[in-house]
Amino acid sequence: MGSKHQQLHIYFFPVMAYGHMIPMVDMATLFSGHGAKATIITTPLNAPLISKTIDMDTKLGSDISIRLIKFSSSEVGLPEGCENLTSVTSPEMVLKFYKAIDLLQEPFEHLLREDHPDCLVADLFFPWATEVAGKLGIPRLVFHGTGVFPLCVYHNLMCHKPFENIESDSEPFIVPGLPDTIKMTRQELPDHLREGTQNHITTLLEKVKKSVETSYGVLVNSFHELEPAYSEYYREIIGRKTWHIGPVSLCNRNNELKGKRGNKSSIDEQECLNWLDSKKPKSVLYVCFGSLANFSAAQLLEIARGLEASEQQFIWVVRKEKQEEEEWLPEGFEKRMEGKGLIIRGWAPQVLILEHEAVGGFVTHCGWNSLLEGVTAGVPMVTWPHFADQFSNEKFETDVLRVGVRVGAQGWSRWAEDNKASVKKEDIEKAVTQLMVGEEAGLMRNRAGALQDMARRAVEDGGSSYSDLNALLEELRSIRS
Repeated sequence: MGSKHQQLHIYFFPVMAYGHMIPMVDMATLFSGHGAKATIITTPLNAPLISKTIDMDTKLGSDISIRLIKFSSSEVGLPEGCENLTSVTSPEMVLKFYKAIDLLQEPFEHLLREDHPDCLVADLFFPWATEVAGKLGIPRLVFHGTGVFPLCVYHNLMCHKPFENIESDSEPFIVPGLPDTIKMTRQELPDHLREGTQNHITTLLEKVKKSVETSYGVLVNSFHELEPAYSEYYREIIGRKTWHIGPVSLCNRNNELKGKRGNKSSIDEQECLNWLDSKKPKSVLYVCFGSLANFSAAQLLEIARGLEASEQQFIWVVRKEKQEEEEWLPEGFEKRMEGKGLIIRGWAPQVLILEHEAVGGFVTHCGWNSLLEGVTAGVPMVTWPHFADQFSNEKFETDVLRVGVRVGAQGWSRWAEDNKASVKKEDIEKAVTQLMVGEEAGLMRNRAGALQDMARRAVEDGGSSYSDLNALLEELRSIRS
């Protein structure tokens, strides 16, 4: 790509949460693979979560490095060491966490002045990044961590407010103006929309909106063929300059790199793959709800009972802090499930598991990364959204792509309620069976397989995402020169 002095230097600045850090590290790898120098900005306690991936990438010839920035946990009243959203356990802590994020502005500006990169890819939760980059004449690209479909849904909800004249929280309404008929209920909306009150979240989102509108453009972990009508709607109707460069997870070409994404696996990857090797193709259900979803012991018990009743083989990932509370498992469950079900307590090598030929279904919280990784692996999904963009993503999976079966989650549940189970064993059993068995399951699997082929073609030389990335890099070179 020419001599070093011609090499583009790109800053990547993800918010401190796995769902944002993992795809942005993949993006850094992708840009580096196209000849750019990539620098990832993060805090001291988050650096070890990505350093193994970075070390492997640099050994393979990538020009990627990490620069550290101090996170002021104690200054805002957070416990020392609380530098990642996985450590946040209450709404009060969320507010403090975002106050600490605001305190990053000054030290980040210092780094930006020191290195003066050619472009800044910064998370939407750093709304001040557009202004800081603008002072130095550096183009700032926004990374939302989601696709354009949920961005279009949210934009039209904010513009038209179709939920305001609805009589009950469970009454469906149509989100107006979209290419497809998308129905939602008020209980699927975030609190700030449903209640219509001004608070710290609405203030933050107003800043984000202004920041996006005045930024150079938006970088999306998606591919045009996945959401073509919405790609065009977002660019032409909403008017955002956008580049689709995903699925970025496909930049990890070997199993070792795939296994190193995110936290350290709580199970030996080879042991997990050996277990899957012993199963028939498309016979195993993978169950995982991301890094932020919270379940009560009562809900975990319903999941266990539903999985057992479905009579499907499964891998179930349960967040680590639950491992000492074994009352969430039915008596004798693991003994009965021996050889048929595998529980991973903690972090799982998700991409490796999903891509294994034995996996035929995925129970997911509908986070965008999981949705995209499921699509990329050609695996249909049982949808169980919790909060954020997940209810929009569920509509995309079930109504637009038609590769998903709803489990029946009704409304936002960011924080688990003690001894409450919102989704019952019977609902879980029914959705899992519908996904894994019968003619409808086969049709969904065929549609998922077609999307998998499109995803892989998009990132290959001449594909839509490959071309979008090249076009962006050419534009950045022309700006610099």
